[in-house]
Amino acid sequence: MGANSSSISELPENEYLKKLSGAEPISENDPFWNQLLSFSFTTPTNSADLKLLEEATISVCKSLVEKNPRTGNLGSLIKVFLSRTKELKISAECQNHLFIWQAHNALFIICCLLKVFISRMSEEELKLHFTYEEKAPGSYGTECEDLIEELLCCLIQLIVEIPLLDITYNISLEAVTTLIVFLSCQVFHKEILRESIIHKYLMHGRCLPYTSRLVKTLLYNFIRQERSPPPGTHVFQQQTDGGGLLYGIASGVATGLWTVFTLGGVGSKPPPQLEQCSPLANQSLLLLLVLANLTDAPDTPNPYRQAIMSFKNTQGFTAYSSSNPHAFQINFNSLYTALCEQQKCDQATLLLYMLLHQNTNVRTYVLARTDIENLVLPILEILYHVEERNSHHVYMALIILLILTEDDGFNRSIHEVILKNINWYAERVLTEISLGSLLILVVIRTIQYNMTRTRDKYLHTNCLAALANMSAQFRSLHQYAAQRIISLFSLLSKKHNKVLEQATQSLRGSLGSNDSPLPDYAQDLNVIEEVIRMMLEIINSCLTNSLHHNPNLVYALLYKRDLFEQFRTHPSFQDIMQNIDLVISFFSSRLEQAGAELSVERVLEIIKQGAVALPKDRLRKFPELKFKYVEEEQPEEFFIPYVWSLVYNSAVALYWNPHDIQLFTMDSG
Repeated sequence: MGANSSSISELPENEYLKKLSGAEPISENDPFWNQLLSFSFTTPTNSADLKLLEEATISVCKSLVEKNPRTGNLGSLIKVFLSRTKELKISAECQNHLFIWQAHNALFIICCLLKVFISRMSEEELKLHFTYEEKAPGSYGTECEDLIEELLCCLIQLIVEIPLLDITYNISLEAVTTLIVFLSCQVFHKEILRESIIHKYLMHGRCLPYTSRLVKTLLYNFIRQERSPPPGTHVFQQQTDGGGLLYGIASGVATGLWTVFTLGGVGSKPPPQLEQCSPLANQSLLLLLVLANLTDAPDTPNPYRQAIMSFKNTQGFTAYSSSNPHAFQINFNSLYTALCEQQKCDQATLLLYMLLHQNTNVRTYVLARTDIENLVLPILEILYHVEERNSHHVYMALIILLILTEDDGFNRSIHEVILKNINWYAERVLTEISLGSLLILVVIRTIQYNMTRTRDKYLHTNCLAALANMSAQFRSLHQYAAQRIISLFSLLSKKHNKVLEQATQSLRGSLGSNDSPLPDYAQDLNVIEEVIRMMLEIINSCLTNSLHHNPNLVYALLYKRDLFEQFRTHPSFQDIMQNIDLVISFFSSRLEQAGAELSVERVLEIIKQGAVALPKDRLRKFPELKFKYVEEEQPEEFFIPYVWSLVYNSAVALYWNPHDIQLFTMDSG
């Protein structure tokens, strides 16, 4: 067959494609369609070959765009596909490989053409191309059905109704891909689309009743992680009795075709191994995220988001009833397992965020799990490898932690889960540590990374909010976690002093010169003081609520007591320093009474005894530290570009020219 590039580059010269895009109208009953849908070419297997395929498709499309208004061949192709899908379910049950293969090829051609059409014309022009019919005598006055709605509805039916077998895997995948392509108009616009023809079709009319079934099927595709069938298997049994010319051609090219949709991802950073394992799971998740983030119509909230917000557990004890027409039930145990296993990729983390934030049934279920570490550990690993992740993935992971820490039960239970040998944590060997202490270590490490590298205030705020939510329930903190809390305070203290010194010197230097504008040290100082205040509040919250449970924190506090001296009289911190000062003074005097040269064990023993003796009424009460995650106004401005960047970077066998992308800036990495 030759190299991929040569076989793909020959596509524009393929006689069947030339006829499809030519000047001659082809009726739906023409034998041509059988011939067209039986041709094959060597499968593209990387983004370079996918780019060649795109370029080859463009030349066919140019001709089709020009001729289609007179021939209506695009409409004929779609009608041929629609007529064949009516028999798909029976074909799957009867193992009619040839029929499914040809229907799949028809959809593949439609998808390739659509992708180019959508990237090069408005939705209004696209809609027109779906209405063109052959200009023949007697064709006027015939009923003109809405082919776009027909095709969209057919694709959804195909996804939700065709059983997932080896012989139907690729046509199911292609149906999901074609829906993504239909919605890809957004990628070619800088602004968020709020009025879209395709959105209207999906949110109203014939597609609407399938909403919950589509969401449920896409979720189950993600949960099941079905692998693509091995190339060449379960497609055609070799015919020995002369199965006819067409069948013979088909069996000869089947192996090449079958692998067409088991390609790796495109874009600059494909997620490791996900799409190779299960292209259908990956593509289904991406489509689900795209649908869930469509903007609400003026008269209707997004039904796909409503379905995601309201689905329930199949194992629930209450009778299933819901006022939401898009509600459904799904197995939460299977969903939880899939979410735990798939957090290595952005899109699974984004799905987890959406479910925790928007679906109270899922959030309640997750917080009640007794194996919460299976979910939290992969999230912590994302944060630990912060320098290898994109900022959006890190944000999502952090917000998930923030949402979880809003629950006091979670904050208590994480200190009861003891972990052994955390291999990915490289700074120190952690042979035994509680999940709570590990969470604190990773969040503090993220703050320190942010202080030295990205200096992102949003990241700081969420990290500190999560620590603050947990602080009243800190229990039996690992000595290393206690040390890191105080070390972070030490780092902030040094930074505070440095900025203060720079501000003073700058002010002195500026007295004799009016030429250069002053750096905004006041703002820097303000930000650092806010963070220091928050850290003092976190330490204070732990001391006032659970001092007797945290001897290691008291030990670390005493060991670095000089750090806090400068803040005792500072007007921004005086109030919050009272309790910390009292604790330091109380335990310092007890240690002095015990004599010099005390071992670590003896110091901890004195602290534990002192914790019982410390009069709690002497500690001043402060309002409870509690932060709740709230989405910013117009969240779509963040989420829609993010979701489409994930589609661009990790969708299976989908390539868009990076120069055409308007919605987000391209990743150069």
